[in-house]
Amino acid sequence: MSSGDDLEAAFAARVPDALGRAYEAHARALFAVARHVLADAAAAQDCVHDALLRAWQAPRSYRPELGPLRAFLIACVRNEALSALRASGRRSAREERAERLQPVREATFDVVDHVEAQRVREALAALPADQRGPLELVYYGNRSHVRAAQELGVPLGTLKGRLAAAIRKLQALLAAPEGAL
Repeated sequence: MSSGDDLEAAFAARVPDALGRAYEAHARALFAVARHVLADAAAAQDCVHDALLRAWQAPRSYRPELGPLRAFLIACVRNEALSALRASGRRSAREERAERLQPVREATFDVVDHVEAQRVREALAALPADQRGPLELVYYGNRSHVRAAQELGVPLGTLKGRLAAAIRKLQALLAAPEGAL
C-alpha cells in the first residue's frame, strides 16, 4: 500500500491530520484549477479552502473505490469555482440593473379635499357594522384578510364576502350626488 493509498483511506475515514496532508499533497493542482476558472489569485485561494472544507465536512463524500483523491478534490474545487463564478455573475447583473434604475422622486403629498373626505366618512358610517368592521380592519388597520377574519371571529369567506358587499355599497353611495347620503 503506497502513501497515496494511505492518504486516501485516511481522508475517507476522516483521520484528523488527513485534511492537512491532502492539502499539502495537492494544493498546487487545486489552486491552478481554481485560478484557471476564476482568474483571480485571492478568489482561487478562498475557493480551494471552501471546497476542501466542504468535502471534509460532508460525510462519506469521498469514496476511494470511485477514484483517486486528487481527482475528487480537483472536481470539488472546479465545482466550487464554477459556483463562485455564477454567483459573481448574478451579483454583477443585479448591480448593473440597480445602476440603471431611475432615482425615486421625492414623494409629493396630495391636497386633501375636506369635502370629499367628509363624504367618505359619511358613506362609511352608513354601512352596516358587519361590513364596516372588516373594511376598517383591512384598509385602515392594515390587517390581512386572514388576520381580520381571526380578529372578528368569522370564516375567511364570510369576511371576503362582507368586504365585497361593503365596497359595492361604498361605490354606490359615493357615486350618488353630494347631499344624497
